[in-house]
Amino acid sequence: MPATSLGPEFVGRAGAVLERLNRLYPALIDLSLGRLQALLARLGHPERHLPPVIHVAGTNGKGSTCATLRAIGEQAGWPVHVMTSPHLVDVTERFRVAGHIVSTDALVAVLEEIERVNDGAPITVFEVLTAAGFLLFARHPARLAIIEVGLGGRFDATNVLEKPAACAITSISMDHEAFLGDSLAAIAAEKAGIMKPGVPVVTGRQAEAAMAVLRAQAAQCGAPLRVRGEDWDIAATPGGLRYTDARGALDLPLPGLPGAHQIDNAGLAVAALRASGLEVPDSAWAGIAHTVWPARMQRLGGALAGLLPPGWELWLDGGHNPGAGQALADVLAGWSDRPVHLVIGMKQTKDAAGFLSPMLPHAASVQAVAEAGQHLALPVEAIIAASSGRATPGPTLRAALGRLTGEPARVVICGSLYLAGVALEQDGWRAG
Repeated sequence: MPATSLGPEFVGRAGAVLERLNRLYPALIDLSLGRLQALLARLGHPERHLPPVIHVAGTNGKGSTCATLRAIGEQAGWPVHVMTSPHLVDVTERFRVAGHIVSTDALVAVLEEIERVNDGAPITVFEVLTAAGFLLFARHPARLAIIEVGLGGRFDATNVLEKPAACAITSISMDHEAFLGDSLAAIAAEKAGIMKPGVPVVTGRQAEAAMAVLRAQAAQCGAPLRVRGEDWDIAATPGGLRYTDARGALDLPLPGLPGAHQIDNAGLAVAALRASGLEVPDSAWAGIAHTVWPARMQRLGGALAGLLPPGWELWLDGGHNPGAGQALADVLAGWSDRPVHLVIGMKQTKDAAGFLSPMLPHAASVQAVAEAGQHLALPVEAIIAASSGRATPGPTLRAALGRLTGEPARVVICGSLYLAGVALEQDGWRAG
């Protein structure tokens, strides 16, 4: 996918370095490992000097699972590294170093070091950011590193990791078909590419076509596979959750992130830690209740929320594919106490109709938006067409929210992580 610029999401001093590096190989996505492996060799292989790593792939729930892993680790008192993508407002959000978002100064210094060492060789921006994360993590002690796959798995830059402590594969659904394949089995094969011989892999609920591929790949490469409903399970109880596996049962709190789908993600995080060999103190599991992750059913309370009538609630979710649409529809179905209004913006390459269709029966109104700062925004007219005419033009967040009136209701902004970033910035949010 050629691109002449990085888009509006890279700004400031770090963005200036990334823009220079982007000119060396201006492709937003080019799945390969060779360029990064060569760069990491010149950097002294920082990816080989990390604390125990949990490597997380999947379509939906990667970020939530990483956030749950972090919450458990920090509840245990561990310094925890986390590398996720994409960011929402500022590139520094991608790197949490021993519990703290990296400073702009520290990130710029590492990016400039990589630029010098790379010495003009072709490299993609995501590969540079991955190398930056490995350098930052290798230079600061921690007890756990959580690494989220960017896209796919087999040829994703993060897959240079040679032997993680454990791998986790979250729910797989249709997304990024142009790069990963046009069937669930093909996409699952790419996700399964993170499996390594002897490294335990845990997976939650999967469609049959995806699970068949995961089983076959695990058997072929000799990776012990632990499947929900067979090797581990998790279920709601009157007071929280109960997790079970061969090591015994754990009584857990409800996840801090709302939505029934978060139960699977919480269970996946627990299963990955149990498989990793790390000794997790019993008190650490309480961290599940304190999990936070922006733009995953996040309630907003800043400037945008202030545009709504008194007593209304404003929620934000970055889900953007049919699987995420169904998960969000399940949440909306449980909100029967008041009307729900949707404000939707999407990226040009996404299946807008597939995302929208499960939610439309639960919506009192639907407004389509496309913000000026929203990278590759799908035109408002296209969203309206994908909704079979249900949606009306926003056409911006502020305009859409400002026209809502009546008795207390809930509003959900959804459809795109790029839109979520714009919404968070307009609401006044900053990562902490």
